[in-house]
Amino acid sequence: MHEMSLAMSILQIVEDAAREQRFERVRSVWLEIGDLAAVEAEAMRFCFDAVGRGTLAEGATLNVIRVLGEGLCFNCNQTVSLAALYDPCPVCGGHPVQATGGTEMRVKELEVE
Repeated sequence: MHEMSLAMSILQIVEDAAREQRFERVRSVWLEIGDLAAVEAEAMRFCFDAVGRGTLAEGATLNVIRVLGEGLCFNCNQTVSLAALYDPCPVCGGHPVQATGGTEMRVKELEVE
């Protein structure tokens, strides 16, 4: 489950921000997760809760903002929606389709005290 290592990285980002901005507690974290990022939102919530115990993020809510998958078809030169990496182009059925969005995961916002 790679979500555990990702949750640990998110906690590190939160702790670094706390040192820089001098806050003591995190109430919620807003996380953007792309549909093509291979990250399960519920597993991420579970792992973040686990790694946050005993830290400034204990009890914080992890809110997930879904980012839709998008790609550029090299055959028809169309920007298309992608449900999964390596899917064919939904317009022409061709390959390859280069993912251009929805592969990212980033901390977007923190609500702190």
